[in-house]
Amino acid sequence: MGAQTPSARRGLALAAAGAIGFSGKAIIAKLAYRHGVDAVTLVMYRMLFALPLFLALAWWSGRGRAPLARRDLAVVTGLGFCGYYLASTLDFAGLQYTSASLERLILYLNPTLVLGLGMLLHGHRPQPRQFAALALSYAGVLLVFGHELDFSGRNAALGAALVFGSAVSYAVYLLYSGREVRRLGALRLTGWASSVACLFCIAQFALLRPWSAAAVAAPVIWLSLLNASLCTVAPVLMVMMAVERVGATVTAQTGAIGPISTIIMGVLLLGEPFNAWIAAGTVLVLLGVWLLARASFKPVE
Repeated sequence: MGAQTPSARRGLALAAAGAIGFSGKAIIAKLAYRHGVDAVTLVMYRMLFALPLFLALAWWSGRGRAPLARRDLAVVTGLGFCGYYLASTLDFAGLQYTSASLERLILYLNPTLVLGLGMLLHGHRPQPRQFAALALSYAGVLLVFGHELDFSGRNAALGAALVFGSAVSYAVYLLYSGREVRRLGALRLTGWASSVACLFCIAQFALLRPWSAAAVAAPVIWLSLLNASLCTVAPVLMVMMAVERVGATVTAQTGAIGPISTIIMGVLLLGEPFNAWIAAGTVLVLLGVWLLARASFKPVE
């Protein structure tokens, strides 16, 4: 597909907009934390407002198809728990202690985690250049993390660990969702798994917090609405439409704009620092993930 075709240009624009939308999630969460809300309440409001949209997506993508079987319900429940509920909860918890820039860089390590899980669970044998790509990526994160200790203090380690746990959880989802995507369809699986995750997040709030904790400042409500629509549901749709137009590889490569946009928004909207160390670490992470995307691994024979 030529990059000059209107469809390709629209695909690239959708991929870029989706990456920026996903990266805006951390910025909005950090702004909401300034109003005294905690992670459990904030993620509840995000998913509460996203639930009707995800249910609509599940219904629309399943029109004219057979209802989900019992096995399908078990699959979407497991994937929703791991890929969206647990990943979102750990991510929002980590954002209480770390900068948006470091959060996005850690989440961008996702392809490296999928590779590592493939090695552990399926016996995949990485190539030497993949080890080099991994070394570059994690060196970049460690470089930014070293600066984060000066900016966020000792809690930066806790925040980074929680966000890394979020990335691992989502990597597990990616590793096991491939076959189900081909069977159920990407939009249908995303709609149902995300709806299940929304219910988990709402139930978590009901179990861990009194209902009086739902009384939050008005800006938290509006920020959560923005997070649910522009930074949760809309990016999912834009990325899926981009994959249809330019393919998964080009869409993933365009996603490199995500960490960069997070850094820019973090500096402009949150007052987060930016210096040569952060720039160097970001370049290393992006380069490592790009090199990893160019390589392919083969299973152990």
